[in-house]
Amino acid sequence: MSFAERCGLHTPEREAACQRLERLIAERGIERVRVGWCDAHGLLRGKTLMPHAAVRALRQGVGMVGTLMLKDTADRKAWKVFEPGGTADLPGFAGASNLLLLPDPESFIELPWSPGTAWLRAQPWHEDGTPVAFDSRRVLQAALDRLAQRGLGFTTGLEVEFHIYRLTDATPQLDPELAAWPGLPPAVQMVHPGYQLHGEAMTDMAEDALRIVERTALGLGLPLQSLEIELGPSQVEAVFDATDALTAADQMVLLRNGVRQALRREGYHATFMCRPPFPGIMSSGWHLHQSVVTLDGGRNAFMRDAPAPGTDPRDATHTLSELGAGWLAGLLAHAPALTPLCTPTVNGFGRFRPNALAPQAILWGRDNRGAMLRVVGGAGDGATRIENRLGEPAANPYVCMAAQIHAGLDGVDQKLSAPQGTEAPYAEGSQRIPNNLGDALAALRADAAMVKGLGEVVVNHFCRIKQSELERHAAAEDKTDFDRREYFSRY
Repeated sequence: MSFAERCGLHTPEREAACQRLERLIAERGIERVRVGWCDAHGLLRGKTLMPHAAVRALRQGVGMVGTLMLKDTADRKAWKVFEPGGTADLPGFAGASNLLLLPDPESFIELPWSPGTAWLRAQPWHEDGTPVAFDSRRVLQAALDRLAQRGLGFTTGLEVEFHIYRLTDATPQLDPELAAWPGLPPAVQMVHPGYQLHGEAMTDMAEDALRIVERTALGLGLPLQSLEIELGPSQVEAVFDATDALTAADQMVLLRNGVRQALRREGYHATFMCRPPFPGIMSSGWHLHQSVVTLDGGRNAFMRDAPAPGTDPRDATHTLSELGAGWLAGLLAHAPALTPLCTPTVNGFGRFRPNALAPQAILWGRDNRGAMLRVVGGAGDGATRIENRLGEPAANPYVCMAAQIHAGLDGVDQKLSAPQGTEAPYAEGSQRIPNNLGDALAALRADAAMVKGLGEVVVNHFCRIKQSELERHAAAEDKTDFDRREYFSRY
């Protein structure tokens, strides 16, 4: 019996897909196959296999060290895997034990920046064929299964801000005399000076870099809609067509990985950290547009045909269906617990400032970009949706999206009601978003509904990894240098 069969995945259809892929690899002259999986932080890890080994891995898997799932943002292990009882809360991980990656034969992509190189998405499994509970892609799959039991799906569109810089000197990062853990980033300069939102001249100035982003995104099969100049120096935004949540999360992981690699080859450095460690920067956000759709027919379940009687635009049910209004209320009720899942780095909390197109309080508003939740659309509008502006672009997309589902469903199930929408999102007196990672993690641990929805093992795993990062940040004498080494060069 193959490993894929022990995992309960290998159907006749999957076997046919494996055979098709084997032929395709030969026909396309593929020289190497990268098998990649998403870690706790939303970064791709992987192995490079020769074609025959990649074909074998489709059925038998390929080994990986289990500690890869236990690392914080600096690649430090958050568990003492070589001490007795050091992984008592994570059975199967003692002694840096092995896991197996099982690739998806339907995920084949030829990397546009690396001729002769293909890529396959994989997920980790224990050697006995049981899934790894806190595999972040599996966390989203479980949330979507919960939603599907109600005949519903989750649709989202990516709208991602990030920074691109031109490399001026890679020596600091690559000089063996300066090696450290984590090491120094490269020296860079901006690709545009900023402070001219959507400036045509800025677009032209950054065109060479933007062309690389465009070629990479389209070459990966991502539904790129637009590339735009954001307000901050060297800051840009990529907008993609809406799709189902699992596909969108896969696309986010591919986008970040591909853009960084392709730009690096052409002499640029891209970062998805929220606040690059330079003066005068503008924070990058990840605005998660979301709606719930019926699996039978694809109708937008947030849309209502007409405003509820006696309501005005400040009332949730003026724009949203009863389900949508309950979902909105759930996102508000669980906002403190959502915060570390949407903004998981110490650096990201610097974004929550007044009058900065970033939220500061737990509020919703009708088409208001200062509110945490922006409701867009109206009665009869099939594009009606909720935009959650809580996130940073370094967030793990699988965990971030799963958290939206569990929070929204709890609002629906508990029949929660949202307060009236705000017209003054930065006014005093409203409940604030947690303003640091420590408080946000405490809020997540204390939220029984979110712990139940995500799973206790998932929440404990996430919080312990983030606590390791938090403690190292607290111990760092130079916080800017921490950001530079921890996030800028790696995220």
